[in-house]
Amino acid sequence: MSDCIFCRIARGEIPAAKVYEDELVLAFKDIRPIAPVHVLVIPKQHIESLATATVDDAEVLGRLFSVVGKIAAEQGATDGFRTIINSGKVGGQEVYHLHAHIIGGGAPLPAMIKY
Repeated sequence: MSDCIFCRIARGEIPAAKVYEDELVLAFKDIRPIAPVHVLVIPKQHIESLATATVDDAEVLGRLFSVVGKIAAEQGATDGFRTIINSGKVGGQEVYHLHAHIIGGGAPLPAMIKY
């Protein structure tokens, strides 16, 4: 998608505070962090969400997940972190380009979900 904000960041059209990049994925600091470490990791190719990912996306999804720990540690989340992927409206997804949040680097995080 040419007008997707994360696609535009991946193409270098919109600046971002990059912390990791390779041929498949890009990681950058969230512009509205909720913890001392709050990084987004995105595939460079447009994948709308985990709900639309297919077996053809396995390589990029594997890369995304395989670099999360390295990025978290390098950014200072050495005592643990949370990785969150929101999918779809009910899941809280705001930008419809698959992205993982790495959150940590401070006090223990609160419980995930309370009903």
